[in-house]
Formats: sequence, structure tokens, C-alpha cells
Amino acid sequence: MSLTEKQSGVLRGIVLGGTLSLMLVLLGAFFNPLAIDVTLNDFGRLKLAIVAALLPALLLAISVGRLAKQRFFQPLDIDGGGLSPGTEQARVLQSLLQNTLEQFCLAFAAYLAWSVVMPARCMSVVVLAAIAFSVGRLLFFLGYRKGAPARALGFALTFYPSLLMLLSAALYLFYICFL
Repeated sequence: MSLTEKQSGVLRGIVLGGTLSLMLVLLGAFFNPLAIDVTLNDFGRLKLAIVAALLPALLLAISVGRLAKQRFFQPLDIDGGGLSPGTEQARVLQSLLQNTLEQFCLAFAAYLAWSVVMPARCMSVVVLAAIAFSVGRLLFFLGYRKGAPARALGFALTFYPSLLMLLSAALYLFYICFL
């Protein structure tokens, strides 16, 4: 099966983003590059996860604000997407908001799961993932109108760290409980 040019572009972005995400998780888990205290208690771990989620939450708030501004200043959009067809810009901003909300929910669950399940020496991953989320969202926002290949790296940097964290935490939990 041959890939279209767009599919090839998306594949390049997700392979690069996936590779960077894997490196980020491995670096944070095995080398503690942020020198986070290895004796961090449960409260400290949860606090770390919540504080790390501030950057992603701010990007979610920016997404909400951008759509709210669009709706307020555009007569075709002021009634909201459920009551009017809306402008193309409102639909784009709604798509960005929806995707950011989905990614934030996944990331926050991953940060909490990781902070509760994994050893304290691995907590750098949470902060590194939040940074990757933020860089990824910015790349996604900037590339959105240029098409799927232009936003693939941004999507990957947002999604894959969360996915790797969730899978790793689940596997580690299984390991410590059953093996």
C-alpha cells in the first residue's frame, strides 16, 4: 500500500513525535534529570502532578478564550455552535478547543496515575510531559490550518507522552501487584 503525500507527512510527524516522547519518558524515568526528591511523599507527588498540569490547563483556557472572543465579536457566531452554523473561524477554533480538551483530560489522568503509581525517582516524567504537551499544543495550533502533516508533530507531542505514561503506570501497577 502506498501512502499519499499527506499520509507520509503525518507519518513523519508522528514517528518523530513518538520517538521524542519515548525518549522523554525513558529519560525522566531512568535518569531523573530534574533531580526531583526521591523521597517525595504521596502529597508531594500529587502536588507535582497538579502543578505540572497548570501549563496544559492554561492552553485549554486559551482555547476557550479564543472561541469566546470569536463568538462575542462575530454576529454569525454569537449564538453559539448549537444554534447557528457559525463561521469557518469559529468551527476551526471549536475543533482546536475540542481536541485540546480531549488531550488535557488524557494528560491530567496520566499525570495523576503516574504520580501515584510510579516510584518517586520517576517523577521528572510528569514535568517533562507537561512541557512536551505545551510545545505540542503550540505546534498543533500553528499548524492546524496548514493541514494534517503540519500538525502531526504537535499532536504526537501532546498525545504520546500521556499514552506512554498511562501504559507504563498500568504495567508497573500490574507488576508490583501480581508478579
